[in-house]
Amino acid sequence: MCHAIKRLFCGMGVNPTVYELDQRLIGASSAAALPVVFVGGKLVGAMDRVMASHINGTLVPLLKDAGALWL
Repeated sequence: MCHAIKRLFCGMGVNPTVYELDQRLIGASSAAALPVVFVGGKLVGAMDRVMASHINGTLVPLLKDAGALWL
């Protein structure tokens, strides 16, 4: 899922900062909640929230407000 979110942002022209977490440190049960996405210091949420924001049109304004998107 992390790869899909990175592809979404890169496809939009956004260069995300990615913090990779070591699987041994987070455990298998915690990994189900990843990725967790922040935009401009604000929590967007996991993949389902990011995709819902993208579909309903609220992701692009959030990225613009954060200075991550120049469209």
